[in-house]
Amino acid sequence: MARFTRAALLALLVAGLTVLGAPAAGAIPAPGTALVRMMHLSPDTPSVDAYIASVSDPDVKVVLKAVSYGDVSGYQTVPAGTYTVSARAAGADPESPPVLGVTVTLDAGTATTIAGVGYFAELGFAVLTDDLTLPPAGQARARVINAASAGSPLDLSLGDASTLARGLDFAKNTEYVDVPGGPGTLSVATSGPDADLPVDLGAGSVYTVLVLNGNGGGVTVQTALDAASPGVVPAGGVETGAGGTAADGANPLPLVALAALAVAALLVTALPRLSRRRRDPRHAAS
Repeated sequence: MARFTRAALLALLVAGLTVLGAPAAGAIPAPGTALVRMMHLSPDTPSVDAYIASVSDPDVKVVLKAVSYGDVSGYQTVPAGTYTVSARAAGADPESPPVLGVTVTLDAGTATTIAGVGYFAELGFAVLTDDLTLPPAGQARARVINAASAGSPLDLSLGDASTLARGLDFAKNTEYVDVPGGPGTLSVATSGPDADLPVDLGAGSVYTVLVLNGNGGGVTVQTALDAASPGVVPAGGVETGAGGTAADGANPLPLVALAALAVAALLVTALPRLSRRRRDPRHAAS
């Protein structure tokens, strides 16, 4: 019986390790939920605190503090429904009037990116539908958002054959296209100096390519992972609003698995000692 029990516990340990090593939540949201993330893509707008709040349930709220130009949050899993999205100056009173706001409906099973785009004087939210469908084998899927005020409009190509954008204006984006996966060079033709920038679009993954103002002038490029084979989406580690159903994108499964592993490991270690004690005459009743 002891041998059988120990074997069962060892099987539990192996199963737990398999769970911990498995991918996180798949690219398709759980039933009744949606994925949402935010980007700050306005080069002359200071850092902001961003809020995503359910219209129907005040306890469902995602708060992103001190979001700066070029920042991209991870996807947050929230119940499907209608949300207000707002931005306030970093550190401002959460009850103060927002500098920018929009109302969006997040349908079940969808992924959405909400990006602050344009110059501060005409700042707006772009609400983008994300396609997390994985590309064919050996390919990557990518779209481009032009967040570079310098040098627009832009032409972008990957290698000699893959065109990502032609005449892409500032604060605009392309649709997704399939391109060869792997490391490469992104050629960016601007109204100023052209740039050849290294970029790695992993095969089997989906990306949003962000063209940003460079620190020393010109442009730079940054990639945001939308989804990766085998269907993993990046989850955010952000501060969330208080409340029993506040959405933080956390996956409780690893915590459950860790607890099970801890119990199983203790029992596997203790079983041999317990078996020896039961056979040891020194512990028999007199």
